[in-house]
Amino acid sequence: MTAQSTFDAFEALAAQVPDEIVTRSLVNEVEVPAGGRSFRIALITLDNGLDHTKPTTLGPRTLIELGRTLERLRDRAAAGEIEAVAVTGKPYFLVAGADLTTVKTLRDPAAGEQMARLGHAAYDLLADLGVPTFAFINGVALGGGLEIALACTYRTVSGGAQGIGLPEAFIGLVPGWGGVWRLPRLTGPEAALKVMIENPLSNNRTIGGQEAYRLGIADALFEPADFLERSLAWAASVLAGQTAVERPNAVEPRTDRAAAERWAAAAEAGRAFVAARTSNAAPAPGKVLDVFEAGATATQQESAELEVAALTGLMQTPQFRDTVYAFLDLVQKRAKRPAGAPDAKLARPVTKVGVVGAGLMASQLALVFARQLKVPVVMTDVDQARVDKGVGHVHGEVDKLLAKGRISRDAANRTKALVSGSVSKAEFADADFVIEAVFEELSVKKQVLAEVEAVVKPECILATNTSSLSVTAMAEDLAHPERVVGFHFFNPVAVMPLIEIVRAPATDDAVLATAFVLAKALKKTAVLVKDAAAFVVNRVLLRLMGEVTAAFDEGTPAEVADNALAPMGLPMPPFVLAEMVGLPVAQHVAESLHAAFGDRFHVSANQQALIDAGVKGLWATGPDGRREIRPEALTVLSFGDVPSTSEQVLARCQDALAEEIGLMLAEGVVAGPEDVDLCMILGAGWPMHLGGITPYLDRVGASERVNGKPFHRES
Repeated sequence: MTAQSTFDAFEALAAQVPDEIVTRSLVNEVEVPAGGRSFRIALITLDNGLDHTKPTTLGPRTLIELGRTLERLRDRAAAGEIEAVAVTGKPYFLVAGADLTTVKTLRDPAAGEQMARLGHAAYDLLADLGVPTFAFINGVALGGGLEIALACTYRTVSGGAQGIGLPEAFIGLVPGWGGVWRLPRLTGPEAALKVMIENPLSNNRTIGGQEAYRLGIADALFEPADFLERSLAWAASVLAGQTAVERPNAVEPRTDRAAAERWAAAAEAGRAFVAARTSNAAPAPGKVLDVFEAGATATQQESAELEVAALTGLMQTPQFRDTVYAFLDLVQKRAKRPAGAPDAKLARPVTKVGVVGAGLMASQLALVFARQLKVPVVMTDVDQARVDKGVGHVHGEVDKLLAKGRISRDAANRTKALVSGSVSKAEFADADFVIEAVFEELSVKKQVLAEVEAVVKPECILATNTSSLSVTAMAEDLAHPERVVGFHFFNPVAVMPLIEIVRAPATDDAVLATAFVLAKALKKTAVLVKDAAAFVVNRVLLRLMGEVTAAFDEGTPAEVADNALAPMGLPMPPFVLAEMVGLPVAQHVAESLHAAFGDRFHVSANQQALIDAGVKGLWATGPDGRREIRPEALTVLSFGDVPSTSEQVLARCQDALAEEIGLMLAEGVVAGPEDVDLCMILGAGWPMHLGGITPYLDRVGASERVNGKPFHRES
């Protein structure tokens, strides 16, 4: 090693983060035979010395140690002592990305720039070490973790790896350590923007090992059982010239005109996607696309300078700090320690699940239970045709997962075998957990629960997927109301991560504990809510939609009313959301909330007129591609003469939200404003860059205007 290290210049940065949990670079030399000889490979294992519940992350000290380790290995490679370097991680992780706890403390732009340059200094060594470098992606590889792999010469991936992606657009940053430049050159521009833009802005979706291989991120795919051994053997075969690495998806836009055209088209499609998802209210996705577009003609070093500048600037934005609160403090921390959850030791085992109903929602529930719990699931409905359709839907969804490479054929066959159907609820006799997903009508749900109670064993838990009805009222006529709990999923079930767990006054602790443990096993985030009409998400959403429809009914033009909330960057405008949910469903819930809470919840006469006329929604696409009111809608709509401006509608909605959430907290619907924020982020797609709905209402002054105080005191 040279007397002076490049990484000495970053010691002052590391000193600013004394509490960093350092991920060590542990080196082990291995001799691997191939082609009639042995190859000496230096294997770096990234390990923080903690168990699998504590992911490895990248802070300043971690990157300095990695960089110095690579400097030493570069010198040894030059001396002919090693013939390759490989990087892998502790069980289940390559690296889970930059340490956001560290990053959020770097308020000085100079420190942010240093952090960006530190990553490049380490990763540039991996890309040009003098010998081939290999990344063995054995598990989670997010952000800077995936960029470590992208910087290497070759990559393998485990078929069991989950959590692979570049989520920076989701958390208010850009992939700052080479990913924006390197990834599209491996996968092609379209797939790269799926990983960097579409997935992050779709509830922060990630991909697994099989999809990573299919896209071209990895050169080889191996099963988890002997992943490291197979990866080392493959690396040696590459070094020996026995294995030729082919990359059919790889492109170079600087020399290939067709690739450059694809690049430009992908960027245009990416910008349209960002506008549709965020109304361009968040700066990070646009910055990712700026760097991506420039990368079509830039060298890697030129792109690195753009990445450093973008990363440094974004780290100083309020949107990034808001996102860190939403993602780190809420989704990563509070979600793992749900307020009010009983001791998990009280939970009962669940070895068989029953689902009452075989419609679309029930089928989604059956699939998630079978796939995640790996226990038998029985669906029931009133006739065999509906049962067969429901089971068939589950099997069809499994086939889609198999076709996309998201599950193996064996896993697909096992999942299908776990799901069965019957017209008789007697099939629930040995079930431990039965959930109803029938029509949202109290009398229907009460009847269903009574029928189930008559056939199940005494300790079986009865759950309801109701989105707005009283769990207490559902249980009141049962012999054992203490076994009933609300277990409210959001649609689509496979995508939406929230479950509202509703405790009725009679619900006992063992039942509640089981619900929380079950939610975790389903890989969902559970929030405890009081049994109050519409719980959290639907109550907030319906208050918001009610204000918009009221403004419309009063005479506000449709395009003004529907676009007034664009500064919030919500996933879709209110009228589009109402059509997606279904106008009759939206109206039914609005009527329920009006009955429960009075005139705060507007019931739209125009919406009812559309329903009565059989019109599915307000908007149609005109000949020029623009939205316009459906002609059949215009014939039945009527309006007042008190129109509002876009600014007035926005302020009206902000104040209504502040009022409703203030009332919810006063009623004890949830433990605190953080739980409202968590519910809205995970159950309604509230934008991360706004930092949660209650900090947003504080920031725009609505909390003070309406409640006389903010939801959060400045720390």
